[in-house]
Amino acid sequence: MREHPDHYDAELLLRLYDLRREAKLREARDWFMREFQVSSNEELEKRFLDHPEESPLFRMVLSYWDMAASIVNHGLINEEFFFENTGEFWFVWMKVKHLAPQVREALKYPFAWKNLETLAEKFEKWRTTKAPGSLDALRARVLKLGEESASSSAAKNS
Repeated sequence: MREHPDHYDAELLLRLYDLRREAKLREARDWFMREFQVSSNEELEKRFLDHPEESPLFRMVLSYWDMAASIVNHGLINEEFFFENTGEFWFVWMKVKHLAPQVREALKYPFAWKNLETLAEKFEKWRTTKAPGSLDALRARVLKLGEESASSSAAKNS
C-alpha cells in the first residue's frame, strides 16, 4: 500500500461518494440502516430476499460496499484515507457478520462478502490504534441502533 494518498485516491473516493448519492442507492442505504435486522439466513430469505421491493435494496447495499471494500483491499485507494472518510461499510458488516457463515454455506461460496469482512477487520485494527476505546463506543452504538430497529419492527408488526 502506498504510504500517502494522492489525487487519484481523492478522485476515486469522490466517485464512490457520487455513487452513494444516487437516489436508489441512497434509498437502499437508508432502508438497510433502519429496517434490516435478521437473525438467520432463513429469516433473511423469507423476510427480505423473497420480496421484490426489499431484495434489490439489500443486494444493492451489500454489493456496493463489498465492491468498495474490494477497491480498498486491492490497494486501489489508500486504506487510511478511506477509513478517515467513511465507516458506513463497517456498520453494514456488523449487521450481516453473523449471517456470513450461513450465506457462504448456502451458496457454497466461501468468498461471499469476504471483501467487506476483510476491510472491516482492518478498520477495527486501524480504529483501535488511532483512537483506543472508540471501537467499543462504536459497537455500543451499533447495538443500540439494532435494539431500536428491532423495537420499531416489532411495533410495526403488532
